[in-house]
Amino acid sequence: MSPLTIFLGRFFGLSCLVMCAALFARPKESLEAIGSMKENPGLILVTGIITMIGGVAAVVGHNVWSGGALPVAVTLLGWVTLIKGVALIAAPPRTLTTFYRALHYPARFRLYMAVAFTFSAWLTVIAFLT
Repeated sequence: MSPLTIFLGRFFGLSCLVMCAALFARPKESLEAIGSMKENPGLILVTGIITMIGGVAAVVGHNVWSGGALPVAVTLLGWVTLIKGVALIAAPPRTLTTFYRALHYPARFRLYMAVAFTFSAWLTVIAFLT
């Protein structure tokens, strides 16, 4: 397994794990913050740019579709990050709001965080055990 795969697995895993735990611990404040972003197109743009740059870096540095679950998971996470960044930059705020409503995001917030937390915990454990 490449050192980059292990590094990115640990990096993505720990980052997402901490983020999910913090958001899960404060759901009301988290949803208010996320909801207020639609009122600030500049914040959406900057968030999209930073997210897209992280995704591009992950995809350019690690586009590995074989070799086990960890390399594929890291690659998928890189692509998802890139796509999310582009969507934040390109989609109008109204479209993003519609997308989050379609996901029933506020009502299912804890479920989404639990799924993301579980995946992040798996990624972190696998990356540190490798």
